Amino acid sequence: MAKAAKATEYRGMSEEQLNLTLRDIEKHLFQLRFQSATDRLETPSEIRKARRDIARIKTVQREKELAKQPKAVEGATNG
Repeated sequence: MAKAAKATEYRGMSEEQLNLTLRDIEKHLFQLRFQSATDRLETPSEIRKARRDIARIKTVQREKELAKQPKAVEGATNG
């Protein structure tokens, strides 16, 4: 994978693009873990970068999910 993408780049993507990117990064993380288990991993920091990218994507997905919900729900949960 190239460099880690920033959250602002993910916010500009559609939900479908986010899902595809998430799936690709998860596959890449699996491959990195497999390489790590077989002692063929050259850059251990790639695992951390992939995990952080996954977290960024999931955060953006959650933000979009919360943005769709009506605002009345927030007031009901505070009281």
